[in-house]
Amino acid sequence: MSAEQCQASRDTLPDSRDGLTHADRIVLYVLRYTQQECQNRNVPTAMLYGRVLEHVQMSETELYQALNRLGVQGNVR
Repeated sequence: MSAEQCQASRDTLPDSRDGLTHADRIVLYVLRYTQQECQNRNVPTAMLYGRVLEHVQMSETELYQALNRLGVQGNVR
């Protein structure tokens, strides 16, 4: 298995403890950190997407799917 395949499987396979993938965990971490910066106001999805990309490679569609799967409420477009 190549390094790229290993990374891809780490980002997409759910953890047996809580069912979150590495990418889901990154989205939650970045969302919480950005909410704190915005003084607990809503975080624009574009801002969140840009910050998530600093940690993990994903498309906009994948981000929206992750947010919906995680139950994030708000104006996700």
